[in-house]
Amino acid sequence: MQSKKHHLVVAAVILHEGEILCMQRGRTKFDYTSFKWEFPGGKIEQGETPEAALRREIREEMDMEISVDRHLVTVDHEYPDFRITMSAYFCTPINGRSFTMNEHQASRWLQPLDLKSLDWAAADVPIVAKLIERKSEKA
Repeated sequence: MQSKKHHLVVAAVILHEGEILCMQRGRTKFDYTSFKWEFPGGKIEQGETPEAALRREIREEMDMEISVDRHLVTVDHEYPDFRITMSAYFCTPINGRSFTMNEHQASRWLQPLDLKSLDWAAADVPIVAKLIERKSEKA
């Protein structure tokens, strides 16, 4: 039995004025990730730190500059065709909310407790749960 390809990826939980940026994928190679909502990010390249990868990916996907503030959670998830280890970081946009959707089909800025209203990619669900848990603890 062949082992599944494993990817190290990063995700940006971009916060601005109490809201979090959520991005919707378009059609992908796999039905189970097509049109799902996600925190933007991508694969870490050879020799790159997670923080550098996150800044690069957000610049490429969205023409947005961010500061990477602190680690939130790391998720290990196995999809039917591949596995990922995804590190999510709180990030701040350097120039406010403006960005360009180069790879996504929709976006929303939501309050943490409203995140559960979206149809999230399976690997992003634990990040959503962590954000809601943190918000509930502060309430």
